[in-house]
Amino acid sequence: MRTPPIIELDRVSIRHEGANRPTPAGVSFDVAPGEVVLILGPSGCGKSTLALALDGLVPHAVPAELEGTVRVAGLDSREHPVGVLSEHVAMVFQDPDAQIVTGSVLDEVCFAPENQLVEAPEVLARAERALKLVGLWDRRTESPDTLSGGGRQRLAIACALAMAAPVLVLDEPTANLDPAGIDEVYAVLRELADDDDHAIVLVEHNLDSAVDLVDRVIVLDAGGRLVIDGPARETLRERADELAALGVWLPVSTLAAMRLRDAGVPIGPLPLTPAELAEALDALPHLPAPLSSSSPVRSTALAPTPSLATATGGLAAVTAPVIRARGVSVRRGGRRGPVVVHDVDLEVAAGEFLAIVGTNGAGKTSLLQALAGVVEAPRGTVEVLGVDPARADARERARRVGFVFQNPEHQFIAGSARDELEQGLRLQGLGDAEVTEACDRMLRRFGLEELAEQHPFLLSGGQKRRLSVGTALVAGAPVLALDEPTFGQDRARAAELLDMLRSLNDEGTTVLVVTHDLQLVADYATRLAVMRGGRLLGVGATGEVLAGPLIEQAGLRHPPLARATRGLEHHPEWHTVTRMSQLPVATGGAR
Repeated sequence: MRTPPIIELDRVSIRHEGANRPTPAGVSFDVAPGEVVLILGPSGCGKSTLALALDGLVPHAVPAELEGTVRVAGLDSREHPVGVLSEHVAMVFQDPDAQIVTGSVLDEVCFAPENQLVEAPEVLARAERALKLVGLWDRRTESPDTLSGGGRQRLAIACALAMAAPVLVLDEPTANLDPAGIDEVYAVLRELADDDDHAIVLVEHNLDSAVDLVDRVIVLDAGGRLVIDGPARETLRERADELAALGVWLPVSTLAAMRLRDAGVPIGPLPLTPAELAEALDALPHLPAPLSSSSPVRSTALAPTPSLATATGGLAAVTAPVIRARGVSVRRGGRRGPVVVHDVDLEVAAGEFLAIVGTNGAGKTSLLQALAGVVEAPRGTVEVLGVDPARADARERARRVGFVFQNPEHQFIAGSARDELEQGLRLQGLGDAEVTEACDRMLRRFGLEELAEQHPFLLSGGQKRRLSVGTALVAGAPVLALDEPTFGQDRARAAELLDMLRSLNDEGTTVLVVTHDLQLVADYATRLAVMRGGRLLGVGATGEVLAGPLIEQAGLRHPPLARATRGLEHHPEWHTVTRMSQLPVATGGAR
């Protein structure tokens, strides 16, 4: 006898207030108890909106028009309030700050079950288990504000787990997590997945971690229509080209194998994990020689204070750093908050593409904010083109540094996407015609023309990120500082954004990026700064750092491609392959 589905969607279309068309559009599917379902699709197709509909926030709380029917545990979402539906569905939002409401980590996890009138001993037992699972039990008395972005994400997951609902819906749950944190989250999810009473619905771009967990893949196209619904591994392998054409993320190992296959290397079936890719490569009697890295190396120092180097790619030799930090320390939460960056010395030369990496809580974001003048370092000095950006007025700072926050909503101040882009230009005193031309160009560049008059807070997560990057780029500052720039982006948009940053970098713009995506780092950054515990362990050329001991010392994992190649037994010449650009390509172009 077939188990009744716990989630049922029948021809569901959702149109947000102010939107011209629904996304998703006409979507129907069921989810059975015990299933783990992954929802994929390009940015703006309605993945997050669909997730919000599963717990009744659409239509009860989010200004959107719902057509069709959503049933959860047999309950029609239109006819039951969110409080009732929350007994059956727990939600982890794309932005953890959107669901944190109390003053301590423990209170936050207790909040939802307390509101469901669960007995106090049971509330505390659930909270302890959930916090231990996500590694936050020892920080239960702290304010959520003291946690890093990744720490707040783990807290949000703990809150959902404490509700003990049979359905768990997670929207990009690992986007702000370091590799160790990602592993912890998926270990928790695997434990839940082993329980046939639970169903998990996952919206996720990091398929390298998710691929071994999910049973089934549902894919939406750019118009929000359901185009694929099938078994996870079979779908990712056999329909990889179709998925790539849709612009969705695929595992790095799969993308690497597709590129090699196009270059004539006989790989099949397509691997989904680094271990599968390594096995497939080692089974081949011959591999073509890897290409040399196409990204320039501008420093070879592996020291906390590297010497200046000559920039390549047509840039002239620099005689002074664009950014100079000396003895910088930063506190989180004001002058009385904990010190999260300790005595950092760092110099960044003109035209460098520097990635700052480390585990959650390593101080990456705080250091980037201090370098860009978003926060003032209470100790030490920061200079950007000779000026302390934290003490400069807004116009002077914007002329030097464009900054993109980890959470796009933290920088939105206007009532429409167009107005948001105009802010920085008007601050520079440009005329109406120049402002309009520049904004139109940026809207086209990021695929936001149809959403120009939409309120920024009503955009999808990926659209918000593109808008936030656009606000930093539009003024043409010589230094760009971006915190997790590809968060929430589909593969096509992420590649477009990163290629744009590389083009700007080649033209002379200095780019600083904080990211947990070490494959992104391997493929685009020229230099790498590694942090741990608020201290700078070292800085050097990306290839050297990835091949050396700093990654392990920082508690990080090597990027997926490096994990596949560094242990090959039969092809030792491939041990240094870390970038996709080092893979052989078909004559006439690359994937």
